[in-house]
Amino acid sequence: MLEISISIAAGEKKSFQSGLTVADAIKDLCSNKERKQTLAARISGEIVDLSTSIEQDTEIELIKDNSPEGLEIIRHSAAHIMAHAVLDIFGPEVQVTIGPAIEDGFYYDFDKKEPFSADDFEKIEKKMQSIVGGALPFSRREVSRDEAISLFKEMGQSYKVELIEDLDNETFSLYEQGGFVDLCRGPHIPHTGWLKAFKIIKVAGAYWRGDEKNAMLQRLYGTAFADAKALRTHLHNLEEAKKRDHRKLGKELELFTINDQVGPGLILWQPKGAQLRRLLEDYWKDEHYKNDYELLYTPQIAKRDLWQTSGHLDFYADDMFSPMEVDEVSYQIKPMNCPFHIAIYKARKRSYREFPVRWCELGTVYRYERTGALHGLMRVRGFTQDDAHIFCLPDQLEQEIFNILDLNLHILKTFGFDTYEIYLSTQPEKYVGSDENWQRSTEALKLALEKKGLAYEVDPGEGVFYGPKIDIKIKDVLGRSWQCSTIQVDFNLPERFKISYTGDDGQEHQPIMIHRALMGSLERFIGVLIEHYAGAFPLWLAPIQARVLNITDDQHDYSSEVYLELKRAGVRIEKDFRNEKLNYKIRQAQLMKIPYMIIIGDKEKENNTITVRLRDGKNLPAMSVKEFADLIKQESAIAGA
Repeated sequence: MLEISISIAAGEKKSFQSGLTVADAIKDLCSNKERKQTLAARISGEIVDLSTSIEQDTEIELIKDNSPEGLEIIRHSAAHIMAHAVLDIFGPEVQVTIGPAIEDGFYYDFDKKEPFSADDFEKIEKKMQSIVGGALPFSRREVSRDEAISLFKEMGQSYKVELIEDLDNETFSLYEQGGFVDLCRGPHIPHTGWLKAFKIIKVAGAYWRGDEKNAMLQRLYGTAFADAKALRTHLHNLEEAKKRDHRKLGKELELFTINDQVGPGLILWQPKGAQLRRLLEDYWKDEHYKNDYELLYTPQIAKRDLWQTSGHLDFYADDMFSPMEVDEVSYQIKPMNCPFHIAIYKARKRSYREFPVRWCELGTVYRYERTGALHGLMRVRGFTQDDAHIFCLPDQLEQEIFNILDLNLHILKTFGFDTYEIYLSTQPEKYVGSDENWQRSTEALKLALEKKGLAYEVDPGEGVFYGPKIDIKIKDVLGRSWQCSTIQVDFNLPERFKISYTGDDGQEHQPIMIHRALMGSLERFIGVLIEHYAGAFPLWLAPIQARVLNITDDQHDYSSEVYLELKRAGVRIEKDFRNEKLNYKIRQAQLMKIPYMIIIGDKEKENNTITVRLRDGKNLPAMSVKEFADLIKQESAIAGA
């Protein structure tokens, strides 16, 4: 046998006989503590099982159980263990399909006649725990195509047979634990005992291979973590997320509604929701004015030819609504605002002295989403983008991106988001434009991020068809990521629409175009805000800042005067003068998440004052109406409004 040299990343090299497993190697190379945390390894860029044989000199990178890669392996293995448990309980007539790890968990799709119930969850978890207790090894083996087909046919697992037959592979890898065999590339945990903390979460329907023409399967979702504490935290956050669900709160707080007669994915803003949206839009406009942007308004439809020129019909047609005929001319409802801004640019000749040109628009667009994908405010068919387009000279590109990042992070922070993940998305497989321009624009985005001192990850191939982009995913109070902001460099549309400017040399040149959205879709952003604040918005964003409550009808006239005086002072206020007990009216105001309750009884009427109660139950000292109006103004100003 050959003697080979093996080391742990950046560690001391040691000599071993070839053919030993990764597990054997790390016994000599790692401390016991490290070894107990290691469930897989990366060798030559590939993550492998600890049972993998090492045949040549190599460096081993340990994959630990609490790392992102380690969690993915734990969850993928948990999916196998769950499928194992399901077959043990319900018998081989249940068809197993696929079971990947996903963000925060895993799922497995089953073809089972009877639906899974909540009682079944408990049975499956109990059986999984038994399998875990057995510490059954995950063993991997390679088989030929014919062997794989024969094996799964014998097991009666027709979906697995279909998967194999649709692939061109000559060999397939199988994983087995305790008699359960699955088609899988791996890697997996060394044995089932590594699964220490798991929970089945829910069941949902899913079409086989995502095709509505195929059979409807049952998708069993679960989650798993490296330890019980992390699982408890996750389950707590899931419960908290249910309480914060923007669809539930949107209905309770009377912010928005969706009506089947109007159409799915089309939002109807109720008065309080419209007020919230107005506050958000006014703040957005003011900030853009301060940052030297000019506001535009553009139509909802355009001739279909416009979308042909822009390239959207070539790259985006599946996401657009069907065209309409007007005077024998084909029109299309807009999925984007950018071609309209270019049309405004072309209204007259432009000089290099005008640059940069910064235009912004709260433009409503319409995109086709499958009915099953629609989700409250988060996935809709009609939404408003906080859109902007900057036309600039080549030597202005980097500074403009830098300026956008400054404005972007400032606005996000004002709304309460100061934690985020940043991604630099590069050239996709299908793209337009020259490689030189792609490289140039990608480098400009990269340099702006680095000069700003912002950490980022490269997201290979995830740029849009016309250029690379920066995506910013904000983190909410529960640590969930939401895609909102995007900054995209575009050499393509200026070229397609043949826009130009007169340079200092008297010649015509093509400008660079930057697309950017800071909040993305206002609908989605407001949905995130609702969940982030659990509907209890900061004072400057609260649709209703205060509610006047009288104790008895004897204070009705004075209460009405207070209400009108505060309304004239600019306080967003409403009144509750119903003939109900005060505690009931206070409770109703608290349920509506109103920041302040103004309580008026005989004492307040006599002293010409008000008593102020906060939504958390605390009371402020008695004050005059003017003092309260000044308090509201001061607190709103501090918040950035």
